[in-house]
Amino acid sequence: MEMEKIFEVILYATPAIITGLIAYYFFKTHIENEDGRRRFLLKKDLQVNTLPNRLQAYERMALFLERISPNKLIVRIKPMSSNKEDYESLLIGNIEQEFEHNISQQIYISDECWSVICAAKNATIQLIRKASLLEKTTSSDKLREVVLTEMMDKRAPSDAALSYVKNEVSEIW
Repeated sequence: MEMEKIFEVILYATPAIITGLIAYYFFKTHIENEDGRRRFLLKKDLQVNTLPNRLQAYERMALFLERISPNKLIVRIKPMSSNKEDYESLLIGNIEQEFEHNISQQIYISDECWSVICAAKNATIQLIRKASLLEKTTSSDKLREVVLTEMMDKRAPSDAALSYVKNEVSEIW
C-alpha cells in the first residue's frame, strides 16, 4: 500500500513539477529578452546622443588635415624673415599648435584613425625638415619652393589620412 501512495504522490506532483519548469523557462526567457531590449534601447539612445559629437570630431580632424597639408600650409603661413630655420620652426609650430588644439577629439574617433592622423602630422613635419636640410634650401622662400615642388610629385601625407577619415565616417552611417 505504501508503494501505491508514493506512486500517487508522484502522479499528482508530476504535472506541478512540469508546470513549474515550463513557467521557470518562460520567465527566464522573458527576463533575458527584456534585458536585451533594455540594453538595445540604451545603446541606441547613447548612439543618438554621441553621434553628433563623433561627427563633429571627424569634421575637426578633416579640417586639421586640410590645414596641415603642405601646399595649403605654405600658402597660408608666410615667412617673417628670410631665415629658413625660423620659417621651418614657424611651420612646425603651427602644425603642433593645430594638433594640440584638436587633441581632445581622439576620444570620439577610433584608435586606428587617430594613429593615421598622428602619422600624417609626423610625416608632414618630416617632409618640412627634410626640405630644410637640402643644400639648395638657403632661405625661407627657397624652403617654400622646395616643399611646393616636392608636393607636385607625390601625394601629401594628410591626403591619405583624410581619405581614411572619410572612409571611417562612411562606415558610421
